Amino acid sequence: MSNLTQYSSTNFGGLTGDQLQAWSRSFWKVARNNSFINQFAGTGSNAMVQRVTELTKSSKGTKANITLLADMISDGITGDNTLEGHEEALRAFDISIQLDQLRFANRIAGRLEDQKTVVNFREQSRDTLAYAMADRIDQLAFLTLSGCDYTLKNNGALRTPSATAGHDLEDLEFASDVSAPTSARSMCINSASEAGNGLLSASGANTASFSSFDTMGYRHIVELKAYAKDNYIRGIRGAGNQEIFHMFVTPQQMAKLKLDSDFLTNVRNAGVRGEQNSLFSGSSSLMVDGVMIHEFRHVFNTVGATAGAGSGANAGDPGYKWGANADVDGARALFCGAQALAMADIGNADMTEDTFDYGNQSGISVGKIFGLRKPKYHVGSGTSGNVQDFGVITVDTAQ
Repeated sequence: MSNLTQYSSTNFGGLTGDQLQAWSRSFWKVARNNSFINQFAGTGSNAMVQRVTELTKSSKGTKANITLLADMISDGITGDNTLEGHEEALRAFDISIQLDQLRFANRIAGRLEDQKTVVNFREQSRDTLAYAMADRIDQLAFLTLSGCDYTLKNNGALRTPSATAGHDLEDLEFASDVSAPTSARSMCINSASEAGNGLLSASGANTASFSSFDTMGYRHIVELKAYAKDNYIRGIRGAGNQEIFHMFVTPQQMAKLKLDSDFLTNVRNAGVRGEQNSLFSGSSSLMVDGVMIHEFRHVFNTVGATAGAGSGANAGDPGYKWGANADVDGARALFCGAQALAMADIGNADMTEDTFDYGNQSGISVGKIFGLRKPKYHVGSGTSGNVQDFGVITVDTAQ
């Protein structure tokens, strides 16, 4: 019995603060490595996801802020005419990101069953908890960019609500900041008759009028890039000061693109020759006309949504498929430039180990404080009225 007591104390009760902190940092490193959206995060304005690590105190508590600086609109003063008194004030718009905590935990059955694998349990638990945290952050990030409530899964199905308050993702503080795509940042593909002839519509997505022919092709990517530049969506500056945009599609949307002859020709000829060409190597990311196309399973779609019962039934309602009869599987591709998403990343993940039932059972919990918000800005010289999403365009298509 004394050996068992010593063993239990060594693994849990005897852990020092330094060991706990190192484990916590190791966990968040694993979580970040597992996170897809984290690949596009940076602390500066030249990142698709701007990570904020500083806190700003407000009257309501602690929030994280980023500032969007709008372009100057005056044409300046010519020649030797007096400039003093004609200065233009900088137009800055603060974006506040509400913070909340998300937690997960594992617990083993008991000492008798698992006493020889407690260390193994800790390592396996770290990886499992890290994946769960990274996966949920990815889900929330893509729902936020898409303007879809956290009551929805990323496949369009409704999340099953918990019977206990505070147990659902929709209870997160920043869930209330999720907003639908704005008028000039919401697009859809409108096909007259057959796939490939669809026109890109900037009048806003109308998912109730969708048909299965409204699939994405190469021409839409070219049109999207031109539209983004015309509407002052800034790309991410890369080598040679070239602007790069990122576009996220579902695996089915990527499959449709690869079946489009124009897309296929462009990717095949633009890449390196031979087996190293990304098209032939099976890469999930392809460069097309200065746009990186990324395939990702958490891009919002309606595969898991419910089909409607008849003409007009539930068309466009959350949790239902698209089309006049709510029977078309659709997907919301995301065309992103710089500062498309703001993410508050506050401190390391907090790891706690505990024992239960007089030390017979052991558990590990992990919590992370963070927040997400889609930045918006005021178009023109006013501070109200024409508010648009800052760095993302949604594109609704059939799968």
